[in-house]
Amino acid sequence: MADRAADAELFEQFARVGKALSALQRLELLDLLAQGQRTVDVLARAASVGVSTASMHLQTLRQAGLARTRKEGTSVHYRLAGEDVAGLYAGLRDVALAHLAAADRARVAYLGGDDPEEAEDVPREELVRLARSGEVVLLDVRPRHDYASGHIPGAVSVPVEELERRLAELPADVLVVAYCRGAYCVLAYDAVRLLTRRGRSARRLREGMLEWRLAGMPIQSGAA
Repeated sequence: MADRAADAELFEQFARVGKALSALQRLELLDLLAQGQRTVDVLARAASVGVSTASMHLQTLRQAGLARTRKEGTSVHYRLAGEDVAGLYAGLRDVALAHLAAADRARVAYLGGDDPEEAEDVPREELVRLARSGEVVLLDVRPRHDYASGHIPGAVSVPVEELERRLAELPADVLVVAYCRGAYCVLAYDAVRLLTRRGRSARRLREGMLEWRLAGMPIQSGAA
C-alpha cells in the first residue's frame, strides 16, 4: 500500500519548483539567466529592481534547484542549474500563451500589436540556408553582455538602442535578420520596424537565443 506521507512529501518537493516560478520577477530573472550567467548587480539592473530584491528572488530560485552560484571576489554569479531549467521556463511560457487568452493579449500589446504590414519572420532552417549562401546579415540586437555570453555564429552585435546611429555599418542591399533573447523579446521587433522605416530589407528570426540554445544549435561566445 502506498505511503500517504511519502506521497505527500514527493508532491511537496514538486510544489517547491512551482512556487519558485510563481513570481513575475523570478520568471524575468530566469529569462535573463537563459542568456548566460550574470552577477546579481547585472541582473538587478536588467530587471529594473533593487539589488536586495534581485538577490532575494535569486536565492529562492537557487533553493528550488533552478539556479546555481559561484563567487568571484566579492561578486556572486548566478546561472541556470541546467538546460532543462531553460526548457521548463520556455514550456511554461508557451503553455500560458496557448491556453490563456489574457496571456496572448498581453503578448500582442507588448510586442506592438499584430501588424499585417510587418515583415514576416524567418524560420531557423531558412536562416541557416541564408547564412550558408551569404545572402543575409544576422543582427544580434541584445545588450553586449548577452552577446558575449553566447550568440549565433556569424551574428553582428548591434544593441537595438545603437541601431539607428550605426545603420551605415550594414550593407544596404542585403537582407537583415534580427534576433534577441527569445520568441517574445520585443527588441527584434523594434529593430525590424526601425530598419523597415529606413528602407532596409529586414525580417525577424522566428525564435531567439533561448530557442536556438534549446534546439542544440551551435553557439559562439566572446565580445564583438
